Amino acid sequence: MPTWFNAQLVTSALTIIVMVHVILVTCAYLVYFERKISAYIQDRIGPNRVGFDFGLPALAFLKGCIGLGQSLADGIKFVLKEDYTPARVDKVLFTLAPAIIIVPALIGFIIIPWGGTWSGVLHLPFMEKPIVDAGEVVVVGANINVGVVYLLAVAALGVYGVTLGGWASNNKFSFLGGLRATAQMISYEIPMGLSILAVLLLVGSLGAMSIAQYQFEHGWLVFSQPLAFVLFYICSLAESNRAPFDNAEAEQELVGGYHTEYSAMRFAMFFLAEYAHLVTGTAFLVLLFLGAWEPLPFVTIWGDEATGILGVLAKAAIFMGKVVLLVCFGMVIRWTIPRLRYDQVMMMAWSALIPLSLLVVVATSVMVYLGKTGMGWMLAANGACLVLALLAQPFMPRALSNRRVPLYGSRFSPVAGEAVNTAPTDAMALEDRPVQGTAALR
Repeated sequence: MPTWFNAQLVTSALTIIVMVHVILVTCAYLVYFERKISAYIQDRIGPNRVGFDFGLPALAFLKGCIGLGQSLADGIKFVLKEDYTPARVDKVLFTLAPAIIIVPALIGFIIIPWGGTWSGVLHLPFMEKPIVDAGEVVVVGANINVGVVYLLAVAALGVYGVTLGGWASNNKFSFLGGLRATAQMISYEIPMGLSILAVLLLVGSLGAMSIAQYQFEHGWLVFSQPLAFVLFYICSLAESNRAPFDNAEAEQELVGGYHTEYSAMRFAMFFLAEYAHLVTGTAFLVLLFLGAWEPLPFVTIWGDEATGILGVLAKAAIFMGKVVLLVCFGMVIRWTIPRLRYDQVMMMAWSALIPLSLLVVVATSVMVYLGKTGMGWMLAANGACLVLALLAQPFMPRALSNRRVPLYGSRFSPVAGEAVNTAPTDAMALEDRPVQGTAALR
């Protein structure tokens, strides 16, 4: 066999094949989770009817299944819908845009070490002798020492699909959505890159396995770099066009944004790319700040010592569990915080996140130069950065546009000498027990 055909190559190929399917299935059921979470927040039930019986009496026991078949039903609906192309669009770019946005979303994960290292005998059915490589192999799609740079470069390509889709649609609302997405992604890439730089300065390496190993030895970086963690999470939501940063597809302003003219599977690819970007970005967050596959902070359970197949599967399950939990937390944020105005989104990036991320990078550089890289020292440095930012905030310039105009005579701006009372006065409205209140009025 050629020298390049070794256990690491086969392991990387298998990891890519398996994780592509895992991420696609995860994205399908993240839609289900989003519907359920939004339903619970809005005091509804959510999907609970569609099972896997397909209307067949023999599969009646799979009917219902708490709505787990809803994602499959959505996929079938997208496949069967008419793939409509409006007149006067740029047909080539209109067709290529969904592929351009989904490809970066599905290739960025290959530098994530999902299962750490694996040591064992790898045997393929068509080979007489097993492949045995000296040393251990890493359960990762691409074991490169510049993995962080690769992921940042690939993630930045997703904006081209959004921009081209909006421009090629020949629709002013789609075009405005594409422009918004471009400006937003360029703006939020700066604090995201700076927050990652703060981690890399502390770790001293660009390799994904080195970042994970540093946390096994020194503790999770979320405790050493809490500000960088918060900055990265906010930027990952903005980069994925998730609420409250979904101005590129704001229904109240832009009908549907950059994908207004899309339908069927081309629209589904935009939808799938959003969740795939979210999964990849969250997996990167887990790797950088949350100890990769370590289940608990301050307690080294797995480290990189469990190299058997069961250990690899357990570590991959823990890693993916953290990713799903963080994505669900992002869903709670979506259905809790209202959408920011576009000018507020841009001002937040340039007036708050970028200066704060620069301050974190400078503080980290100073602490690394002084050799004070312990968790306590770095936590104190982050606290000092936060205090300094709060002290400087009153002296920052304020925007004079889009200020709230008081409505004379309203609750918040009453007429002089008048007391506005907006509380209900009806007895039923004041009764907190509907049944007892109704009985009392009979």
